[in-house]
Amino acid sequence: MYFLAFEGLDGSGKSSLMKSLEAELKQKNISFIQTREPGGTVLGEKLRHLILEKSNSAPLPRAELLMYEASRAQLVDELVKPALAQKKWVLTDRFSASSLAFQGHARGIGWEKVHALNQFATEGLKPDLTILLDLTVEESEKRRFHREKKNNIQADRIESENREFHEKVRQGFLKAAAEESTHWIVLDAAQTPEMLFNILFNELKKRKWLN
Repeated sequence: MYFLAFEGLDGSGKSSLMKSLEAELKQKNISFIQTREPGGTVLGEKLRHLILEKSNSAPLPRAELLMYEASRAQLVDELVKPALAQKKWVLTDRFSASSLAFQGHARGIGWEKVHALNQFATEGLKPDLTILLDLTVEESEKRRFHREKKNNIQADRIESENREFHEKVRQGFLKAAAEESTHWIVLDAAQTPEMLFNILFNELKKRKWLN
């Protein structure tokens, strides 16, 4: 069993890549669960709504971070640890690295403070591999606009932040990947979904996690 986290800017293709891996695991009869942050549990989904909704009472950066960490703590104990104990793979759309990128780097709270809170919320649990789908902010905006128009939806509070904020998020992810390069793989999200999955699949084979 392995714990994989998928990270990147909105529109980078995390969901598509996760679905491709899920199909492969099903074909190989490998048990897994998939989840997301914030969310994944009853409490987490309630916090997700509060975090992402646009309102006149948006949380301050510190409060925002603590809400993410509360969702994460619940997710780890309620879903992730039990699944790993049952020898299941865990695939999550975002995990602790998102707090480093969004709150630690882009919000300016500080790398070490977020590291410490991540450690507390997860009790030291880290993904075996974090897959970063790296995408320019400009391309992320184009993809989000297309998705919103196609599905008739509006950007949430975090998605609606300005370009400078999202550029800081991107740089935060790249910084996190450089710090723990053996536990990360950085993919060029401008490539096709098929190419991205082939790269990931070959990486998992190289690590002897898949045959």
